[in-house]
Amino acid sequence: MKLEEVAKALEIDCESTIEISGLNTLIDSNENELTFLENKKYINDLKNTKAAAVLVKEEFATQVPSGTIALICEEPYLKLAYASKLFAPNVVEKEGEECIVGEDTIIQDNVYLGKDSIIGSDCTIMAGAFIGDNVNIGDNTIIYPNVTVYRDCKIGNDCIIHAGTVIGSDGFGFANTKTGKYIKIYQNGNVIIGNDVEIGGNCSIDRAVFKSTIISDGCRLDNLIHIAHNCKLGHGCILTGQVGLSGSTTLHEYVIMGGQSAAAGHLEIAPFTTIAARGGVTKTISEPKKQWAGFPLMEHRSWLKLQGKIAKLLK
Repeated sequence: MKLEEVAKALEIDCESTIEISGLNTLIDSNENELTFLENKKYINDLKNTKAAAVLVKEEFATQVPSGTIALICEEPYLKLAYASKLFAPNVVEKEGEECIVGEDTIIQDNVYLGKDSIIGSDCTIMAGAFIGDNVNIGDNTIIYPNVTVYRDCKIGNDCIIHAGTVIGSDGFGFANTKTGKYIKIYQNGNVIIGNDVEIGGNCSIDRAVFKSTIISDGCRLDNLIHIAHNCKLGHGCILTGQVGLSGSTTLHEYVIMGGQSAAAGHLEIAPFTTIAARGGVTKTISEPKKQWAGFPLMEHRSWLKLQGKIAKLLK
């Protein structure tokens, strides 16, 4: 869309005919993308953005780089929500090439294969699976019954996806109007799953708002796990049952999270970290190769001592 068309839909004055291809974050945007600034803590990202245009409050307009057009508005985040619908892909494509299926791949009955999708060789896609449009699945991957893979997602080689798991569902994103109405932020990214990944049954891995939610090579996910939009799991991470990750959480390589542990959003966990069962991560963990437990989170050894002292009080 031309920028003036986007601006008109958002009820903002702008006459630029620059072509806008999509939305992105301040730091990742290119000269054909639209971005936004809602929180002033990202003001340095605003100063360095390469976006074609930015939705911004008037008070921050002077910080917009010279090559970027400022779209002045009172509620940039709300305008972003409205803009996200303009660039949302079709739920189901009516046109496109039939799915390409590699040699010796088994496709059982009652499997839906979307347009422009590719499935590699020696795969097994079991009954009831839904493979959306523009999905790419590598070689020697097993998709168990009733797995759903939304459009545009990518799954690598030698993966196992167990029954009932959903890959690429919408992340939990919305903006509020002044009257309290929730406006959906369309999740226009995807999910990328690397090679040699096993995902248990009834997991939910949300697609990104922009770009990708990433599960790297060698990860192992137990049953009933939720990974929110824009999360990134490094090589070899292990998540056990009922783990939950809030949006934009980054786990570096070989992080282990015990059952029912969780992480708040927009934080990082250092490599080779272990989070004990029911541990709650609320801040970035920078030091690698340490064990943590409890809520509030503390070093595992300190948590054990604390539990011992509490037990003595009860005698």
